[in-house]
Amino acid sequence: MDELSRIKQPIEAEFSEFIGLFNQSLTHDDGMLGQALQHIRQRTGKQMRPILMLLLAKNFGGVSLATYHAAVALELLHTASLIHDDVVDDSFERRGQASVNASFNNKVAVLVGDYVLSTALLHVSHTHSEEIVRMTAQLGKTLSNGEIMQMSNIHQDEISEKRYYEVIRRKTAALFETCCAVAALSVGADKKVVDAAKTFGQQLGMIFQIRDDIFDYGDGSDIGKPIGNDMREGKLTLPAIYALKSTQNESMKPFVKKLKNGTITDDEIGLFMQFTKESGGIAYAERRMWEFHHAAQSFVEDYVHDTSIKNSLCSYLDFIILRHL
Repeated sequence: MDELSRIKQPIEAEFSEFIGLFNQSLTHDDGMLGQALQHIRQRTGKQMRPILMLLLAKNFGGVSLATYHAAVALELLHTASLIHDDVVDDSFERRGQASVNASFNNKVAVLVGDYVLSTALLHVSHTHSEEIVRMTAQLGKTLSNGEIMQMSNIHQDEISEKRYYEVIRRKTAALFETCCAVAALSVGADKKVVDAAKTFGQQLGMIFQIRDDIFDYGDGSDIGKPIGNDMREGKLTLPAIYALKSTQNESMKPFVKKLKNGTITDDEIGLFMQFTKESGGIAYAERRMWEFHHAAQSFVEDYVHDTSIKNSLCSYLDFIILRHL
């Protein structure tokens, strides 16, 4: 049994129920729309956020119908954002398979993304919770804000670790935050528990994104994307930010300028990556990940009392920090 299957053990029945509802939401009889939705179903990922929601809901009182609809809604919202991101980024591959825009075209991808987003809104309405609806709507705004902030950073001279955390909190951690808070809300948890779950989700999201940013310095054959991809897009992530700020190396300034204006070459990216590694950038990012991991572990110890769910959440934490994909 692989690690993900072990994590899902306490919620096997609930996860199967979720998958049925999720797949049903991405099914349509119409020719082109049906084909596009089938394409999306075939390339869904590990479903890490629904797994998290089901584990937390079961811990705080038992998975409810509202939990299922909220989990489907949030996963659909995430799916819609990825479809639109691929159009914005001119990306033709997602999780090792052709993106929707590559398989069809940009117009179809945007419209299908809109359809998936509308389906998400329909499911969140079935929770019959004004607070869950509000949090989901706010999440959509926050995710868009994070992406725009990241694009804005490319054109700014300031290199700031604080700004980096602001971006990843909005573009990645906000989704985990909302999933955890909504999971608790869906089973009637009180405000203290909901707030603690939200903080736990933020910590998970920070780990998740920092790990992704470290992947950019790894072996491209292992992670399914070319290394240095963030730099090609003009993005400075935590390893590089630390290296630049800690060394104040003047010789790197031309590299940063080229990176931000999109003229950096592959050879220059290689040199800049080498500088980042030798200056302790990767090691620093890993330390920060483990700090977030330690903080998240405290939530599990304080709020999770069922042994099987506690073991699953501890394994979940380890999985996102030690994952290879």
